[in-house]
Amino acid sequence: MSLQMVSTVSNSSLLQPGFSLLNIDGHVFFFGQKGWPKRSCPTGVFVLDIKQNELKMKPAFFSKDSCYLPPLRYPALCMLRSHARADEYQYIIHGGKTPNNDLSDKIYFMSLVSKTSKKMTFQCIEKDLGGDVPEARYGHTINVVHSRGKNISVLFGGRSYTPLAQRTTENWNSVVDCLPSVFLIDFEFGCCTSYILPELQDGLSFHVSIARDDTIYILGGHSLQNNTRSPNLYKLKIDLPLGSPAVTCTILPGGVSVSSAIVTQISDTEFVLVGGYHSDNQKRLVCNTIVLEDSKIEIVESVSPEWTPDIKHCRMWFGSDMGKGSVLLGIPGANKQLLPDANYFYILRCKGAEEDKEEESITQICSQTSSEDPGDSTPFEDSEEFCFSAEANSFDVDDADTYNEDDEEDESETGYWITCCASCNIDINTWVPFYSTELNKPAMILCSSGAGHWVHAQCMDLSETMLLRLSEANVKYFCNKHVDLNKGLQTPQKVVGLKKQPMKPLRKKKTMKLSTSAKKSFLRRLFE
Repeated sequence: MSLQMVSTVSNSSLLQPGFSLLNIDGHVFFFGQKGWPKRSCPTGVFVLDIKQNELKMKPAFFSKDSCYLPPLRYPALCMLRSHARADEYQYIIHGGKTPNNDLSDKIYFMSLVSKTSKKMTFQCIEKDLGGDVPEARYGHTINVVHSRGKNISVLFGGRSYTPLAQRTTENWNSVVDCLPSVFLIDFEFGCCTSYILPELQDGLSFHVSIARDDTIYILGGHSLQNNTRSPNLYKLKIDLPLGSPAVTCTILPGGVSVSSAIVTQISDTEFVLVGGYHSDNQKRLVCNTIVLEDSKIEIVESVSPEWTPDIKHCRMWFGSDMGKGSVLLGIPGANKQLLPDANYFYILRCKGAEEDKEEESITQICSQTSSEDPGDSTPFEDSEEFCFSAEANSFDVDDADTYNEDDEEDESETGYWITCCASCNIDINTWVPFYSTELNKPAMILCSSGAGHWVHAQCMDLSETMLLRLSEANVKYFCNKHVDLNKGLQTPQKVVGLKKQPMKPLRKKKTMKLSTSAKKSFLRRLFE
């Protein structure tokens, strides 16, 4: 094995955990970018070109009759070959997360319809299904098996949001394991059937599945319900007679307790298991060789590459299979790089250069590469080509992303994992992104009360729309604890006005009525 570093520069935040790589006709394509596609590449699909120690990403195009394909992170995908021609194949894509953290339940077929030296064009078609349609999910796998001259797709595992009927204010965005049902999908007739097997008791996600002929091997995976990584090795056998399909499951010894591992094929019968996690805070630096022969599977420990100190000491890593025995690995750059939001990338080659020329086998693999879910939608600058070169000084710093959450406040001073209030429930070990603008840290906002202090936006019950408004507008924000005090300081005290005494109406003078004899007596006295 050989490990080669590819330094990341401008626009490297496009590559984040949850992306997928597709190997079609000898070319590697990137899918599942961070954020919504921009004008430079509205499809969100890129061609990865690696030459002379340099990796370039060039936009790919969709045909006019294609449907819209959102950038999906942690989807299940696999290759489906054509019956008529062995060199014609397409990719099946199911589920995944959008940049808004919505889960998809749609199934897409993507195939390369046109290829020139400067332009790659895909056709993307959405498929409709009937019957037991799988719910929206992510972190699952899909494979194609062949039996009695027929083929069928098998979907298993994954996570989804808590059902609406069980949601409360506290767990509204919580995720749960999907039921351990096995779905058989017949795309020719557009029907889907689910099977419940007694051997599969717990839901699994971010596991590895390898399909060969009529058998699928399921290895590792993480269960949220009991927070364990399964040591079991499951063997699913699918028989496709003229009637109803038959599905059986057998638990085999010799499994590996790991989640988020990556599998790449190095020969017709050999595979290499790379990466993953032993536990939430412990990476798995050991590699394994998986051999499939005569309906048997053998997993043995193999020689691992010489991991760099950065890989050994980082808390998380991610990546995807590039095909032909190569894996693209990434680790967070943290504050070590000029771009704090960027990542380090490595290419791990699991076989020699002379073996790379061998023709790709029909054996299919499917693996999920990260149980972490940064889920960020930071914008990036429009350009025609995104370069990742080993020469870091060949790029201008001005080409870097214009927005970075770390620019607002230094993490070492602020601390993203503080207890911001009495009801704060943000924990570094259990936190998952809540807003679409979050990456690997929770969104925070400054309370302007007194000398100022930082609080988590999620703890303040801020909606994403309000959070974006506050970040764009030049206004002061006060947390839930100090908002009433601030109102009291800013609102003038109510002045009690003087009561005006109403004016008393003038009383009319009373006049005395005199009799006629009195009047005469009065006049007589007046003139005497």
